[in-house]
Amino acid sequence: MSSQKSIYSVHPGVLMTQKWIADLKHKTGRTLEEWLAHIKKDGPKDEKERRAWLKEKYSLGTNTAWWLAERVEGKGEESGDPDHYLEAAERYVEEMFSGGKAKLRPLYDKLLMLGLKTGKEAKACPCQTIVPLYRNHVFAQIKPTTQTRIDMGFALGDMKPTGRLIDTGGFAKKDRITHCIRITSMDDIDDEVKHWLKVAYDRDG
Repeated sequence: MSSQKSIYSVHPGVLMTQKWIADLKHKTGRTLEEWLAHIKKDGPKDEKERRAWLKEKYSLGTNTAWWLAERVEGKGEESGDPDHYLEAAERYVEEMFSGGKAKLRPLYDKLLMLGLKTGKEAKACPCQTIVPLYRNHVFAQIKPTTQTRIDMGFALGDMKPTGRLIDTGGFAKKDRITHCIRITSMDDIDDEVKHWLKVAYDRDG
């Protein structure tokens, strides 16, 4: 786990990538370090050509080839390193709420606190355009949709929307997030939002 103190938690994908790195030697005959050294020494210089070379010469899967080709360039480190991810997470949020969306930051901060207080297992794992809230899976997400609005999304399955709850069409598309409430002011962050956060959190128990 990470040694850094952060309000955010390490994304589940990072832990999966760590396991993948640990299994790389067993599956491909080389550790990550050995692959990177080999690609730097013998591989093509262009990232796109490098991906094709890894797939053709070593029969690596598309994801593995892409990831190794990126890592040689020093990219993608946050996807397999908890400390790098948490640094990136802070940056993602700063960039998400910059420029025209900067005035949404106080709304975001309040929604984040509310989300993290929903239950002791709640955690936030930012991506580049959204901040998902996890328990065992994503149970809610904070998304700055326009310069004046955040959509607070909830994983509520096929529940019928009531009150301000909007059906996003997510259930039909098999998305985790199925409903949302639109937030444009502090007054919108009310008991109704708290209620649906708790319902979504409890459903993921």
